[in-house]
Amino acid sequence: MTDASYMKHTLSIAAKARGMTSPNPMVGAVLVRKNKIIAEDYHRKPGTLHAEALAIEKAGRYAQGATLYVNLEPCCHTDKRTPPCTRTIINSGIHKVVIGMLDPNPKVSGKGVRELQHAGIEVTHGVLEDESRKLNEFYVKFITTASPFVILKVAMTLDGKIATPEGQSQWITGEKARKEVHRLRSHVDAIMTAIGTVKADDPQLTARIRGAHKQPLRIVIDPELEIPLNAKLLRTPPETIIVTRKTGHKTKNLEKSGIKMIYFKEKLELGWLMGSLAKQDIASVLIEGGSSLNAHALEDGIVDKVLFFIAPKIIGGRESVAAVGGKTFRKLEEAYRLHDTKIRRIGEDFLVEGYLTKNYGRTQHSHY
Repeated sequence: MTDASYMKHTLSIAAKARGMTSPNPMVGAVLVRKNKIIAEDYHRKPGTLHAEALAIEKAGRYAQGATLYVNLEPCCHTDKRTPPCTRTIINSGIHKVVIGMLDPNPKVSGKGVRELQHAGIEVTHGVLEDESRKLNEFYVKFITTASPFVILKVAMTLDGKIATPEGQSQWITGEKARKEVHRLRSHVDAIMTAIGTVKADDPQLTARIRGAHKQPLRIVIDPELEIPLNAKLLRTPPETIIVTRKTGHKTKNLEKSGIKMIYFKEKLELGWLMGSLAKQDIASVLIEGGSSLNAHALEDGIVDKVLFFIAPKIIGGRESVAAVGGKTFRKLEEAYRLHDTKIRRIGEDFLVEGYLTKNYGRTQHSHY
């Protein structure tokens, strides 16, 4: 097997912890000796031993002279709850380390490699780097920008509608597409919606799927605090955060009942909100809102990736609700553009996913 083959296996081991490690990255470690895997493991959740330490512990004395494959540069700093992995690697007698990508965390970024090299360990990095970066795209965005990775999810008809004029939207897509959304919910830290969706659909916004490792936080943008006190979001675990400019008895009562509040004064800038969420260690946000929120998220430049589930249905109607609304539109040459776009079939529906190109010109911010 080649370095790339072993790294591919390492990435598959790391991915077992998807949705469990935030705000930490997903990391797998594989120890190879005489062309055989002698130990492997992965980081499970914050505060627990890292993948390298777990694999070395499993290998015991057989780690001496082995090659370690790890998809992210081993940590070397002490500003955390677990010991630096570089010291564990050096003490184990490992003779070579193959790394998928350097850690973008400034506390590590290249320092871990240098520490290993200074100890006489051969180090190779950049093996399946693109795949390693994509696996931990939430972490990379969070650690380099102090802002969460944002996914915009839309379920629409073939003619671009997300609801009838009367607000009927359940269900546009089929069961398999809805299961895929529940799976995605279990991978992110938070789901963000707006009060219009809450009033229209009374959603739970939970991951109702077998094997879900966690439930995401729910964030409701509700400037005038219109949320009904019997809304499912207020009565169903886990935590709900309301973003509002209103204060008074209702906010105090909600806070007493365990609902968190984020206050803004006049207009809500979504970039500011993302920074506020990052301070609470929210590293990824899935937007499941309506036409207006979708437009604001794009206009404020917070979206990193889009997932458009398209049902082979046509409902028509000038007054039917478009997937992306807003008061303004873009000329064709200024349209939001995607890259690394993929299309796949999910049951009877189609999923178009891609990353938003960030070099488009923004002339203004939108606000609530």
